[in-house]
Amino acid sequence: MSTGAGNATAVSEGAADRAGVPGQTGAADERLRRWRLVLGGDDADGTGCALAGQDAAMDGALGALYGKGVGARAGQERSAGLGASAPSVARWLGDIRTYFPSSVVQVMQRDAIDRLGLSTLLLEPEMLEAVEADVHLVGTLLSLNKAMPETTKETARAVVRKVVEDLEKRLVTRTRATLKGALDRSARISRPRHQDIDWNRTIAANLKHYLPEYRTVVPERLIGYGRASQSVKKEVVLCIDQSGSMAASVVYASVFGAVLASMRSIDTRLVVFDTAVVDLTDQLDDPVDVLFGTQLGGGTDINRALAYCQSQITRPADTVVVLISDLYEGGIRNEMLKRVAAMKASGVQFVTLLALSDEGAPAYDREHAAALAGLGAPAFACTPDLFPEVMAAAIEKRPLPIPDTGSPTR
Repeated sequence: MSTGAGNATAVSEGAADRAGVPGQTGAADERLRRWRLVLGGDDADGTGCALAGQDAAMDGALGALYGKGVGARAGQERSAGLGASAPSVARWLGDIRTYFPSSVVQVMQRDAIDRLGLSTLLLEPEMLEAVEADVHLVGTLLSLNKAMPETTKETARAVVRKVVEDLEKRLVTRTRATLKGALDRSARISRPRHQDIDWNRTIAANLKHYLPEYRTVVPERLIGYGRASQSVKKEVVLCIDQSGSMAASVVYASVFGAVLASMRSIDTRLVVFDTAVVDLTDQLDDPVDVLFGTQLGGGTDINRALAYCQSQITRPADTVVVLISDLYEGGIRNEMLKRVAAMKASGVQFVTLLALSDEGAPAYDREHAAALAGLGAPAFACTPDLFPEVMAAAIEKRPLPIPDTGSPTR
């Protein structure tokens, strides 16, 4: 098998719109054609189906990545490959963008980087201009940042900026609306207007004034929602693990950090760490600057990072600390846990996210996650779409909306 299961999704989506190819009418012929594309054309695939035109070109693009090399002589060992030169890779990138939808192109690009070691070719501007940009490509570029020649950095920044702007368009409106509502509700007032009365809290606070004969509660004290003023009401500290496995989380966290920093009622601080700690708060107005200020890879010292964050807290009762890490600690474990316990005891809302991405259940240190859960700081994976709800719950000091999947501790 030359292409095999690795390209089945690409074949299915890329071929779906060409069910009426001339010479291959009927459902049986179409199924045979798709199986031929999936299996790759080795003698053993058993289809006996020949490809022509766009199907042959699509098969060549798939075979270059998932299959075995085209043009090898009989009896020679063959292996997948796109060749060593940037021009051949650029042509391949152009081909897959022609034959497959954007979502499939991104998957194939990631597979090419992982399977064929094409990371170094991304240092060339011509290559960067040809790729379909996504969060995973940004993570790869950030990991190559220190090795990137000056001639490439401008193009790389443009690629990163495009992805960041797309993420902001997707996330910013809902994030601001959700958090503004949480800030308003957290500003309780004792003489609210009728439409601002928080009836649940008002009834709970006045149960002792229940009149059985009238079967009602006479509220002696009203509790209402306030309206957050323009002054700072909450402090948020994003503490982000920048080890290589956290690349997608770093990208999303940087975008969210910029969104939070744009809200005048939230004082936002962004800290990234490996074995060293870097405060990037002064760059929050531009998440692209934040991303290029990170250095993916290296060890992890969560304890040192939390020590720095703890030193920056001035109003514990109004502070939310969000640790984004897989919890593989290279520092002093017991000290890390003591710092979390101390912050929570002082009134800090502490949130632990094992990942902030759409990548599914992450790898993480289960022992540390369980220890944090024992301190009342459950660790769980969070998607970008859920993050505004998590932050709103933390601001309002109510239970976090922990998902059923990717939530190993509660």
